[in-house]
Amino acid sequence: MSTEKDLLPLSDSSDLSAAQRLELLVTGVTDYAIYMISPGGHVTSWNAGAQRFKGYTADEVIGRHFSMFYCEEDRNAGMPERALRTALREGRFEDEGWRIRKDGSRFRASVVIDRILDQAGKLVGYAKITRDITERWTALQALRQSERQFRLLVQGVTDYAIYMLSPDGEVTSWNAGAQHIKGYQAEEIIGSDFSRFYTEEDRKAGLPAMALETARRTGRFEGEGWRQRKDGSRFWAQVVMDAIYDDDGMLAGFAKITRDITEKRHAAAALEQANVALFQSQKMEAIGQLTGGLAHDFNNLLAVIVSGLDLMALQPQHAGMSRVLDSMQRAASRGASLTQQLLSFARKQPLQPDTHDVNELIRGFMTVLRRAAGPVAELVFRLAPDLHAALIDEARFESALLNLVINARDAMPADGVITIATENLVPAMPRPAGLPPGDMVRVSVIDTGSGMPPEVAQRAFDPFFTTKEAGTSSGLGLSQVYGFARQSGGDVTIDSKPGKGTTVTLYLPVSLAQPAPAIQCEEAADARPAAGRKALLVDDEPDVLLVAVELFHSLGYEVLTAGNGKDALRILEREPGIDVLFTDVVIPGGISGMDLASQARRISPRTRILLASGYPLPALQAEHGELREYTLLTKPYRLAELAQKLRELDSRAAPTSPR
Repeated sequence: MSTEKDLLPLSDSSDLSAAQRLELLVTGVTDYAIYMISPGGHVTSWNAGAQRFKGYTADEVIGRHFSMFYCEEDRNAGMPERALRTALREGRFEDEGWRIRKDGSRFRASVVIDRILDQAGKLVGYAKITRDITERWTALQALRQSERQFRLLVQGVTDYAIYMLSPDGEVTSWNAGAQHIKGYQAEEIIGSDFSRFYTEEDRKAGLPAMALETARRTGRFEGEGWRQRKDGSRFWAQVVMDAIYDDDGMLAGFAKITRDITEKRHAAAALEQANVALFQSQKMEAIGQLTGGLAHDFNNLLAVIVSGLDLMALQPQHAGMSRVLDSMQRAASRGASLTQQLLSFARKQPLQPDTHDVNELIRGFMTVLRRAAGPVAELVFRLAPDLHAALIDEARFESALLNLVINARDAMPADGVITIATENLVPAMPRPAGLPPGDMVRVSVIDTGSGMPPEVAQRAFDPFFTTKEAGTSSGLGLSQVYGFARQSGGDVTIDSKPGKGTTVTLYLPVSLAQPAPAIQCEEAADARPAAGRKALLVDDEPDVLLVAVELFHSLGYEVLTAGNGKDALRILEREPGIDVLFTDVVIPGGISGMDLASQARRISPRTRILLASGYPLPALQAEHGELREYTLLTKPYRLAELAQKLRELDSRAAPTSPR
């Protein structure tokens, strides 16, 4: 065969033979190295393509063994000889591998070797075609590396289920995250319809098909809902499904990403519940402060009325006026009771907590509770054995329990059941937000009544809120229960659904002490203070001060008055022999009743001190500190109560001794 240098340009291809035309075609190709090899493997021809990407001219390569183009490691491995043996045996050899250029650089080659036989079937050599595929191979390797990294990335993700779906919704791939979240191995799930992850009710509602259709129509579907694991358990899933299209724009399937956000959902629900509880607590605290202030001011007004009625009762009256006074006193007493209810809600009602067996208190109060439940409802007691002792005020607890039973009865249809249950609340059990850790006693009143919607249940403890007919309820029953529970150091919750009844639960502090024995007190003498004693009365309310003056006059006292602490101090300094200082705790002018009492003891040590306030003792202690060394009279007070407190002061051995 002629070499490239023997070829001469011809002007008219029609003068060429078929062999010449073929030779021109081969030698003119520049994208492929096309050359002949002898049966022994030596190069016998060389085209332009071989020269272009191998770098050798025909003179440099013809006659040399074709193994010169192989890498040293491939030559040492006998790859050139193996290629020729394969071509001889099978007629053809194909391969890819690294080859060497003249300048020593490497390129990636695609190689085809065909054996050439003459008409007698004798081997005359080999035709070898080599193509430089370095760029394509490099791009392919980069693609494979990218795919491998992506596959490793997808398979390495364990917090997300990432898998592919066919256009019909069958699972076609499965990553480690999918196995972790859903519990299926790849071989268990590939080929299955993805709807098996949905709950039965969602499958019946057609949600899987709707998700596929949405992704097919809009390109994307997002949603949240319950999904099922292999073991049947449920988890709350966040789902994204994207439609995947091929190069021709045909739908190839869907990429689906699922995340288990059950804990996040529970945390969000807990936060929402905590926010609601915080809002409710802040609201109740604000209402309590307002209510306490109103009750205090109302007590001052009632003090005028009650004391005035007592004074009028001391005067001779005809029969008709006596009945009027009795009615007025009853109305005033009801008003005083109302303020006590308001103060109870505001947690400013004085309590006398002691160690009590709650079960025994309930058993001793059963008769009253059964009467309160009435004939309509059945009253059931479910009292836990070995119940912890609770530190509570017995009377306030019984009042709270009675209010709860009456409320349950009023919400009860015919043949309803009211259950009073007790149990120990241990630290591991759930409890209302803000309740301190540790053991507590839980008392629940459970009814099978009509229940309440959430918006009503949220307002159930608000003072004056009631769903009963106008005039049938003050709306303070549950408010009292709330105030008692919080002031006792516990809490109260309400769980109610329309048609499902209501459960109100009291959480009460535990006492590790044994119940204290009853303290026997001697009755104070019933004699009036002797005439001629002197009292200094201090109050910033003129009407309250005026009535107090008349009460002290009726008890035989000579009375001096002051409207603030500074005036009272001046009177104490210039007037010797004042037996009693009677002052409101909360007075304006920069000197409180407590400050006045302290300075009065320094100025006149023999003067007895009696404090008065519309606020009860716990609220005053929170604001002014310890008050046990003073005697306190709570407004509105009656003449008999004032006389009793003055007798207590007289019975003391020394004016500065503690109560």
